[in-house]
Amino acid sequence: MIYETILLTNSDTHARLTLNRPHRLNSFNARMHEEIRDALDHLNPDARSVVITGAGRAFCTGQDLHDRVAAEGHDFDLGNSIEKNYAPLVRRLRALPIPVIAAVNGVAAGAGANLALACDIVVAAKSAKFIEPFCSLGLIPDTGGTYFLPRLAGRARAMGLTLLSEGLTADKAAEWGLIWKCVEDAELNSCIEEITGKLAGSPRLALAHAKRAIYASADNSLDEQLNLERDLLRELGKTPEYRQAVTAFLQKRTPSAAS
Repeated sequence: MIYETILLTNSDTHARLTLNRPHRLNSFNARMHEEIRDALDHLNPDARSVVITGAGRAFCTGQDLHDRVAAEGHDFDLGNSIEKNYAPLVRRLRALPIPVIAAVNGVAAGAGANLALACDIVVAAKSAKFIEPFCSLGLIPDTGGTYFLPRLAGRARAMGLTLLSEGLTADKAAEWGLIWKCVEDAELNSCIEEITGKLAGSPRLALAHAKRAIYASADNSLDEQLNLERDLLRELGKTPEYRQAVTAFLQKRTPSAAS
């Protein structure tokens, strides 16, 4: 597929998916959803992470309302849009067996904010802002917003962000535990490079199982989670990467690159 609304680059260690509609502040349209689905099908199979960011001065401002103009006298089926595009995107990011990193380079609003929160690690430039404008438009948060916000920020803050549609600065988002880190704008790319570099040296199966276990804990009982840890560690303990890491530790040297 020839991409018109995104950019995809694959390196030996990670992939980078850039939302590329800067003239529309990287808002979603049907074409962008289609291209993102295709891009996620064509990630480097050896990659240890995928970075999602935006071109220009915004990360993503959610749905492009120009793409949702209903014929006069007819309603637009928002539920169909969620079922076809946004919900599958969130499920796909969660199911990827590698960490998904959001590099929030500017405003992240609506579905764009919740796309970032759906990622495994979120780093935001200090000038970035997170906005949940849904209620002011007569809607509720989508793209998993009603799931992520209370779990990450707590119910009180989730209610305030949602009902009041107020923007949240990147440094406040980091203070609240909504994101991993807020950095100076000029340091965003170097911070992302540092993270992808660290992940590049990690065993792929360990990354996949760690991601799976952490997300499963939200719905598991303590006993269920302890059993899951047992099962996943049983599998990881048989891998050559683990044996190599133990040998390297005992020999006081750095393990060779993970496979």
